This record gives sequence, structure tokens and C-alpha cells, in this order.
Amino acid sequence: MDRFAFIIHPLEPKADVARKYPFLARILPVRLIHFFSRYWPPLVLSRVTGVRSPATGREVEGFLLACPLTAQQMLRLPTRLVYRKIIQTGRLAERLGARILGLGAYTSVVGDGGLTVAKALDVPVTSGDSYTVAVSVRALLEAGRAVGVEQERAVAAVVGATGAIGSASARWLARKVPRLILVARRERALQRLADRIAEETGVTVKPSTQVEAIVEADLILTATSAGQPLIFPQHLKPGAVVCDVARPRDVSPRVMEERKDVLLIDGGLVKTPEGVDFGFDYGLPPGLTFACMAETIALALEGRFEDYTVGKDLSLERIAEIEQITQRHGFRPAEFLAFERPVEEARLRAVRRQRRGENGPR
Repeated sequence: MDRFAFIIHPLEPKADVARKYPFLARILPVRLIHFFSRYWPPLVLSRVTGVRSPATGREVEGFLLACPLTAQQMLRLPTRLVYRKIIQTGRLAERLGARILGLGAYTSVVGDGGLTVAKALDVPVTSGDSYTVAVSVRALLEAGRAVGVEQERAVAAVVGATGAIGSASARWLARKVPRLILVARRERALQRLADRIAEETGVTVKPSTQVEAIVEADLILTATSAGQPLIFPQHLKPGAVVCDVARPRDVSPRVMEERKDVLLIDGGLVKTPEGVDFGFDYGLPPGLTFACMAETIALALEGRFEDYTVGKDLSLERIAEIEQITQRHGFRPAEFLAFERPVEEARLRAVRRQRRGENGPR
């Protein structure tokens, strides 16, 4: 039976360490968790079983592996040291017999989007970002339709637009809406992306280095590596729909509490085929996984043992292809969730009312 492996790492130090080492999580302060994460070896968290394609009957198994570095350490340590730890975890995947390796969370964000890691390993690598883009843009547009956003008139925004997921999402969205706002910190890279999208699609593109620019947007996708909230209630127009792909999240919990006229959904989540058992609680409700992990599993089921999504400039053709591959093997977009909880119908009704009032009687 063919095998895959997928790397995760602590995003919320106390909560995530407690999933594997409850005692250590209780006694260690967060600062020491960050410190020790640098020296802890990679480890196997669980064996993934029950993975069977409903279309072909093909079965695979896998492993969840922990690269112990916290998100903070991934961002603060020299890139070469982070690469070294990720590659060590990849070597563990090779020893376990994995034929493809997925890079989860910040392991695909640091540096060059997996290119250096892929070159250092014998096992093929994918970041899973292609399917994350496909699922997140689809979820954003479907959530917009659910509350009455008219796509042909909508203003969309992408925060973190110069990152791998952000730039591909912006290029994908530009084929769906007439106007696009791009927000990122790096002004030159932002302008290059805006020019590229305008040339590719002809849509109106407004680049900005200020998150406040999204106040004009009906549909917002946010996918930064900020590691902390940067979108707050005052940044959103009434009736806006926000898809938060980032982990740790870009959107403050205050948005849920204070803005009943706004729809917030989690991005990058999918339903797994029936019977999949990850053998480890990594923070999602049963039956759900991250799109990046689903891409890795679907490629194993497809027998595509190759470097698939690596680097920062994602292929739109591969985004379309992986959506078809994952669908064939039984993965589906998740229902609307916010902070891993189902979005209540009352919230949808409130946002619909807001948008009907804004657009006037029909």
C-alpha cells in the first residue's frame, strides 16, 4: 500500500502541545515552549488509516508528522535553521516509506514555498496551496451568493496578496469579479501583481499597503502569515463576506462578537471521504481536514508522486486540476464554519437583510 506523510507544527503553543504532551503543556510557560521547540526532534504523531477512494477503490495510508517549531520560531529564526528542521522531518517521512510529503501551515510559507525542501529530499513534495486556493475562493463566492452578493457587481479584496495563496487567489478571483483590491506590505511586489492581473484579465485593480482599504469590499479573502489578527470590526463594510484562510487567524474574534451584519467563514477546510481516521486531534471537527492535507492525500490516491505545488508562483492550471482530482476521490468543500463552528442561519439572515437594505427593493 502506498504511503503519504504530512507535516504540521504548533500554531497555538499551549493548545497544540497539549494535544500530544498534556503534562508539558500544563507546566511549561509559552516562552519555554517557543524555546524548546527549536531543539525538540521531529516525531510521528499518528498513522492515518481508512483512506479509500470512492471512485477507484484505491487505498493509501499515511502519517502525521510534527515539525516541532512553533509559528513564532518559524518566522523569527534564520531561514536556513527552519529549512534544516523541516528537512529533518522530511527525512523521517522517507524512512517511513512515504511516496509524497505535504507541507502544512508555515512549513510551506517560510522561504521559497517548498522549493529548497523539495530539492533536499528524495520524496516528492507539495505545499497543498493549489487546493487551498480552489477551496477558499469557491467558499468565498458561495458564501457571497448565500447572502445576496451579486458577483457581477461585487468588489473583492485579497489581504496578503503577494503571498503564494494570496496572489493565486487574487488571480483566480479576478476572473470572477469586475473590481479587485489588493493589500500587502511589499509595495513593489504588490504593484507588479496588480499590473499582472490587470493585463491578464482587464479588471480594475487597486493596490494598497493599508488594510483599511478593504472597507470598500463586498468579498474579502485574507491569507497572511502575520501570526496575529489584523482585521478588526472597523475594517469591514456592512454586509461584507470574509473568508479567513490564515492560521493563526487574520480576523479578530471581535468581528464575530461585534459585527452581526458581517459573514465570516473559515477558509481552506474540506470534508474527507467517509472512513478516514487521522488518529490525532489536530483541532478540527470530525470528518474535516485542511485543503493542503487533502491535496497531499488526493495526489497519493491518484498515484501522482511528483513535486506538485512548490514555489510561490502557483499555476492556475494546477489549481483547476487539483480541484478535479480531489473531487474525484471524495473530498468536498466544508459547510460554512467560523472558528470551526457552523455558521448559524440567524447570521446568514442578518447579512442578507443588510445587503437587501443596501441594494434597495427589488
